Amino acid sequence: MPTAAKLFAAFAFAVLAFFAAEIFKPYMPEGTQFGSFSVVSALIGLVSGWRIMGPDAGQGNWMAVSSGLKTSACMIGLALIVFSIEEMLVLAFRRTYDGPMEAIVGAVGLGVDFVLRMIEWDFLFVILAGGALAGLLSEWAARR
Repeated sequence: MPTAAKLFAAFAFAVLAFFAAEIFKPYMPEGTQFGSFSVVSALIGLVSGWRIMGPDAGQGNWMAVSSGLKTSACMIGLALIVFSIEEMLVLAFRRTYDGPMEAIVGAVGLGVDFVLRMIEWDFLFVILAGGALAGLLSEWAARR
């Protein structure tokens, strides 16, 4: 059932994911082709905000901050899965892997590489502060 809290949460986390993706780009190797990286990240943020943060709104400010941080963590996890599998498929079509098991292990390795690149103060600050603020925005919408 659509609610104002779900709409605000979806929009807030879509914006957060878009800006987090833009902040993350300089930490990737030079020459990386990003394509629609930021747009796909925003779509992941939209879905995360609607499905995770939206239903949790309306339980108080501390719960809103907590749910915002939880939604940010889930959003990052989903983005890691999506982009690791996408990169694995690109490498698989170039015949980098000898078999399917090696490709799956390669996707996990790519995910670990992405996580290590995320450990930067500005990226983490945007994710944590933005998640808390997006949670509070969703809480505000739920109380209206």
